[in-house]
Amino acid sequence: MTPRQLSFDERYRAIQARDARFDGQFITAVRSTGVYCRPSCPARTPKPENVTFYATSAAAHEAGYRACKRCLPEAVPGTPAWNLSNDVASRAMRLIADGVVEREGVPGLASRLGYSSRHLTRLLSNELGAGPLALARAHRAQTARTLLTATELPLADVAFAAGFSSIRQFNDTIAEVFQLTPTELRARQRRHPRGEAEIAEPGTISLSLPYRAPLDAAGVFSWLRARAIPGIEVADEHRYSRAITLPSGPATFTVASTDASGTLGLTARVSALRDLPTLVARVRRLFDLDADPLAVDAALASHPALAESVRTTPGIRLPGAVDAEEMLFRALAGQQITVAAARTQLARLAQAAGDVITPASTEAAPARTSEAVPMRLFPTAAQIAERGRQVLAGPRARIETMLTVADAIANGRLRVTLGDDAREQHTALTAFRGIGDWTAGYVSMRVLGNPDVILSGDVALRAGARALGLPDAPRELLAASAPFAPWRSYLSLHLWRAAATPVTSTKAAS
Repeated sequence: MTPRQLSFDERYRAIQARDARFDGQFITAVRSTGVYCRPSCPARTPKPENVTFYATSAAAHEAGYRACKRCLPEAVPGTPAWNLSNDVASRAMRLIADGVVEREGVPGLASRLGYSSRHLTRLLSNELGAGPLALARAHRAQTARTLLTATELPLADVAFAAGFSSIRQFNDTIAEVFQLTPTELRARQRRHPRGEAEIAEPGTISLSLPYRAPLDAAGVFSWLRARAIPGIEVADEHRYSRAITLPSGPATFTVASTDASGTLGLTARVSALRDLPTLVARVRRLFDLDADPLAVDAALASHPALAESVRTTPGIRLPGAVDAEEMLFRALAGQQITVAAARTQLARLAQAAGDVITPASTEAAPARTSEAVPMRLFPTAAQIAERGRQVLAGPRARIETMLTVADAIANGRLRVTLGDDAREQHTALTAFRGIGDWTAGYVSMRVLGNPDVILSGDVALRAGARALGLPDAPRELLAASAPFAPWRSYLSLHLWRAAATPVTSTKAAS
C-alpha cells in the first residue's frame, strides 16, 4: 500500500499557498514562461491552464522547460516517494542518486534491475517522463549547482565531482538547465545567498543538506551513537563521523547539527571528487532527509496510543545505511544479543580485519572535531570470510551464518544493494540458514529505507507497544499495526523509543 497521488487540484492549491512542504515532491512547469519551479516559488501563481505538473525536474526539462532562476527548484530535499514504493522506477531513482549510471552506464543500471536498457528507458519514460540518461543528467546538474553555490571549488573540479565527463558537457548542461553559465550561477548565488555555504577546513568539502522539517536529529544521532563501532565511527548528541569505502576508495565524513534552519552540515574528504555525489546521497539516506515527516506524523498521531509520542518526538526518522553489505553483517551480528554486545563483536571484527586508512589515502585532511575522525574501514565480505572465524565469538550457528554469507557475497552468489526489490531481497536472505524474517526485515528497513516494516517479534518493540497500550503479542501487534501502513517502520521507531530499554532487544537493532 502506498499513499495516493495528489490530484491536479491538490497540487495547484499547494502552489497557490506556496507550501514548502511539497518542495521536491513534484515540479510545476509553466507554459507561459517556459520555466519549471518548486511548489513554494515566490513568483505569482500561474493560471491553471498554463500549468503542468511533473514528477521530476528531468521530465520538465525533457518537455522543454528551464529551471526557475528565482526559486532554484533543484535546491530542495529529494522525493520521499522513491522509498515508499517497491516499483522499478523508485528502485532506479535510488540507484541513479547513488551514481550507478556514471559508474556503470545505463546497461549497468538496467542489469541491476533485471531489464534490458531499451525496456528500462521505455519504462522510466512512461512512469517519470524521462529516461535514465536524462534523470542522471538532472542529478548531475543538481549536484553541480550545489557545489557551485556552496563551495569555492574550481569549475573544473565541480564538473568532475558532479559526474560530468568533460568541461564542455558541464558548461553546456548548466547553461541549458539554468540559462546561466557556471560562473554566472555562482556569482548570482553569492549575491542572493540561501544559507548553503559554510567555511571548511583546508582540504575538505563542506555542504549543507536540506530536509523537510521537523527533524528529530537528536534521535538519529542518539541511535548512531549507541551503535557506533570504535575505530570506524564516532558519535555524540550533535555529531557523527566515520570512515567509509566509496567506489573510488576510502573517505571520511562528519555530519553535525547546524544553526541554520532546515539543514544539517556535512564535511567530507574523499579519494576522488567523483565520489562526492554518492557520499551525499548515502548520508541523506543515513539520516532519512528526504522523508515527509508531516505525512508520517499525521498518520501515526491519528491513533490515540501514538498521539503523545508523536507530539513529544515530531519528525522521527528511519536511520539508513551508508553501505548495504555492512548493514547486513551488523544485523547478523546483532541477532539474539544486545546492542552493546553486538557493538563489541563488530569492534573486534573491525580491529582484526578492517583496513586502516591514512590522510594520504584521500584528497583532503580531516576536519577538526571534538574527537579524532575514525580512520578504519569496516571489513569487506572477503576479509570477514578470511578472518572472521578467528575473531567472532558466540553461538556457532551465528558465526557460521556470517561466514557463509560473507563467502557468498565475496564470490558473487549474493548481492545486497539499495536498489533491490524488497520481496526478492527477503527471499534471497532467508534462503540462508540462520537468517529469518527479523533479520531480513531489519535489513529492508535500513538498506532499502522500507517505510512499512513492523518487526512484531522484537522483544523491545513489543515492550514499547505494551507501554503505549498496544497489543504486545506478535500476531496481535501485527494486526494492530495494519492501519499505520505504509509507515510501520516509523511506528517501530516510536515503539522502540517507548520501551523501557529501547536498545536492548534480544534481537538487537544493530
